[in-house]
Amino acid sequence: MFSVNLKDKVALVTGAGRGIGRAIAQGLSDAGAVVAVNDIDAPSAALTCGFLHGDTNPYAADVADPQAVQGMVEQVMSDFGRLDILVNNAAVEPFASILEMSIEDWRQAIDVNLSAAFYTSQAAGRIMRDAGGGVIVNIGSIAGHNIPIALRSGYVASKAGLIGFTRECAREFAAYNIRVNTVCPGVIETEMTAHLRDNQAQMAKWLADIPQGRLGIPEDVVGVVLFLCSDGSRYLTGQAINVDGGKVMM
Repeated sequence: MFSVNLKDKVALVTGAGRGIGRAIAQGLSDAGAVVAVNDIDAPSAALTCGFLHGDTNPYAADVADPQAVQGMVEQVMSDFGRLDILVNNAAVEPFASILEMSIEDWRQAIDVNLSAAFYTSQAAGRIMRDAGGGVIVNIGSIAGHNIPIALRSGYVASKAGLIGFTRECAREFAAYNIRVNTVCPGVIETEMTAHLRDNQAQMAKWLADIPQGRLGIPEDVVGVVLFLCSDGSRYLTGQAINVDGGKVMM
């Protein structure tokens, strides 16, 4: 991992109780940032905090609830006095055909994967505007591009929407020195993909479509997020960066 110095920065990472979110929280902490760890599951958020350095606090909140988000951001400000970085990572991936998907599963996908990014970006963006700048990184997916992914219409729609929201947010927030970008992972070795990775036929299909010939690991995503949070990316905003071993170009 290349070196990034985020000393004296305060970062909030949503959905950081496991997987990519936990890895991002660890990467930000390793780079010197104070990390506020959000997860809807309080014990998971607390567990992640145990892997971090220095000051850190867990925040159990449902990011699909705008009032919970506002309360969480206010508490982060009360605890640490500033908010420089927001990473919108929380996500769900309901599995069902369009004809069989429940209304509840559809709404949850849109609420957690897309609406939550609006709630957090609005609350954090107001703070960053008043402070003179900041960074927002949304964790999307290559599913938000023209990549076939069966039986996940809610996930695909929400991730495509997140890429569009990122562009509009970047346009508006540029005037306030706030950069907004999306990182779009391919298939990453996490708990979310574990059941699919056990399927040999699925694994063979994935690997055949990835020029690098391997699945990603959370650290592959972390490196890009750290770059986007650093001054090295100060002229980069409104982008959707694919971290997929080359799959999208196929």
